[in-house]
Amino acid sequence: MQRVNKILDHPKFIDCLNKNAQAEKNRIFCCHDLRHAIDVARISYILALEENLSIPKDVIYAAAISHDIGRWKEYLEGVDHADASADLALEILEDSGYTSQEKKLITSAVRNHRNEGQQNSHMDKILYRSDKISRPCSGCLVINQCKRFSNGEEPQFDY
Repeated sequence: MQRVNKILDHPKFIDCLNKNAQAEKNRIFCCHDLRHAIDVARISYILALEENLSIPKDVIYAAAISHDIGRWKEYLEGVDHADASADLALEILEDSGYTSQEKKLITSAVRNHRNEGQQNSHMDKILYRSDKISRPCSGCLVINQCKRFSNGEEPQFDY
């Protein structure tokens, strides 16, 4: 997990988390902070183990902790945060020692973590599922205002 620690200590990663926090300082819904990223990482790793996937733990964690680092760009510039996060992650992954093949796998999962049906690899699929599962909707006081359920769909908590 040495490479994951390099990501967590990377100045650009830290800057992105700080920008996310600033952009979401008045947000009443779930935030895109390190706690969420680590929750997604842990769930992704569990899913990979349960499904007997041979994806290295540090690759799974790299995708999960990077998947929302560009959320601030969505607030400030109106760009899709999944694409922004994948773009921002490239330099961080390079500096942290990930191979070209690993970077491709990680950035694909980051780009595809939002929209169902766009997942191509096992990594894409577990990151998508983990991002949804990680949210503590059952205890949320503002769930009826959440865009996840704004279409009248009832929340499902049977993950």
